[in-house]
Amino acid sequence: MLDLFKQQKTKDVKLLRSYILDFIKDQLKKTESGEGGNIRGLQLYITCPEHEKYIYASAVYLEQEDRFKAEEVQKIADDFAIALPEQWSMDIVFASEAPTEAITATDADIALFISTEKRRAIHKERSALIKVLEGEAENESYIIHSSTRKINIGRENKVHTPDGFYRENDIAFPGSSANKSNRSISRQHAHIEWNEDASAFLLFADDGGIPPLNKIKVRTADGNLVKLLTTEIGYHLHEGDQIILGESALIQFGYVEEDNPLLR
Repeated sequence: MLDLFKQQKTKDVKLLRSYILDFIKDQLKKTESGEGGNIRGLQLYITCPEHEKYIYASAVYLEQEDRFKAEEVQKIADDFAIALPEQWSMDIVFASEAPTEAITATDADIALFISTEKRRAIHKERSALIKVLEGEAENESYIIHSSTRKINIGRENKVHTPDGFYRENDIAFPGSSANKSNRSISRQHAHIEWNEDASAFLLFADDGGIPPLNKIKVRTADGNLVKLLTTEIGYHLHEGDQIILGESALIQFGYVEEDNPLLR
């Protein structure tokens, strides 16, 4: 199968998917002698040419969140008795080149890094764009970085909290605005922070952003609705997520590449 895949001028999605899965299976079996309890997550790097991105994206179900992880990779682990922990993560990253720590495949433009308790996930600086779609914030858009401390979201730039301290909101919606969407945003509404283990930005509700006070709802790119009901559990932000703060203020999340002119 490998030779057939390598020789094809027009690659087949199913054949490519099978190759990727075989590659992941081989690496999982080698990791910790088949014992997966210490595996924290997988990072699959795709370094294909631009004109082949669509076929790689189809092979890993890129448009269907977690399908490749849940239906394909988890099945491999189950079939070969690799007891992955309940909260293992999987990230699929398109990149110009894979990190040197990752294991590179021979016959496809992919590489895999398996993070464990001893080998933490590779942290490559990630940036995201927050766009204000409804409501009036101090800026129309914000660039956030994985190296930054948590990014606070709320009404007003600097507020006095009930515990006597001051909080600075990095994404601030002025209370003096005539925009009605600003009225239901709490001074301590939410925050975003980078999670090293998940290699992702997480959205957390703060005290003012959970019932019975104001609310936070997320509409995913595929139409699912997620409500944040506690300050303890963060929501893993994905490309295209739209976030309602309060009644109608709306922001959108999306990752940006390093060569994006907005980062310069």
